[in-house]
Amino acid sequence: MAKSVFISNVLPEQARALIPADYGVDYNDTDSPLPKAELIRRLRGKDALICHIISTIDEEVLAGAPGLKAVCNVAVGFNNIDVAACKERGVVVTNTPDVLTETTADFAWALLMAAARRVVEADRFARSGQWTRWQWDLLWGNDVYGKTLGVIGFGRIGRAVARRALGFNMRVLYHDTVRADAAAERELKATYMDRDALLRESDFVSLHTLLIPETRHLIDERTLRLMKPTAILVNAARGPIVDEAALVRALKERWIAAAGLDVFEEEPKIHPELLSLTNVTLAPHIASASLDTRLAMANLAVRNCLAVLEGKPAITPVS
Repeated sequence: MAKSVFISNVLPEQARALIPADYGVDYNDTDSPLPKAELIRRLRGKDALICHIISTIDEEVLAGAPGLKAVCNVAVGFNNIDVAACKERGVVVTNTPDVLTETTADFAWALLMAAARRVVEADRFARSGQWTRWQWDLLWGNDVYGKTLGVIGFGRIGRAVARRALGFNMRVLYHDTVRADAAAERELKATYMDRDALLRESDFVSLHTLLIPETRHLIDERTLRLMKPTAILVNAARGPIVDEAALVRALKERWIAAAGLDVFEEEPKIHPELLSLTNVTLAPHIASASLDTRLAMANLAVRNCLAVLEGKPAITPVS
């Protein structure tokens, strides 16, 4: 019997072309999330799902697709999937790590630099016609070279961010639930530190932890008040790691100097008060949005799907 796959949102043709011609493929070519009822209807009778983070795969969805063998997420994060429920039903869950590590680290640094040197404000100022003369105190920002970078979440992306800090001669601190081995610490010149101490000592704090119940609102009023008034927060991980209401207060009342955000608590909604602040740089969840990386993510998701349906181990299973 021919295998069947549902692709719940837009996926590059090059990735879809990897699927054998004798497979049945149902493809939703939009980038809008399907209503749950439609997702369940179209998933019924399918062997595998290839989805993005905008699709919520919970117990109700899984119950409507009892023949499902694989859920292949085109993302490194998987907080949109009930992994425990999948495991209980024997459904393999995969993600797309590694292929987006470097480009996401690049973008975290883009946010860091833009927030530190007030690039967005400068662009608006230059375009507005207000720049009519040289000014001694125009748009002073924060130096990056030689400062202290704190990385919370020291997995692939966190380490890639730390590696880039070597070029800026920065002191690198990190916190993770699992301490890195001594060789990695030496290579990256990174020092393990308690989270609160890291927040107190860092000039820049970059978040790269998974979103799990324990990390929801990891950055809240208490932790923001620990940071230096000159510090800058960067989040290119998941929005709910930061309590946006607390962050608004921190930025307005200058508990911290600035922030760079690629992700938000209720995407695509952004806390309305963030929109009016000049000391926050905002981006629409595009840290992995380079041509090469997004294609590599799509290809890996399809390859994971095919491996499972062909009775082989998944390439990048979620454990």
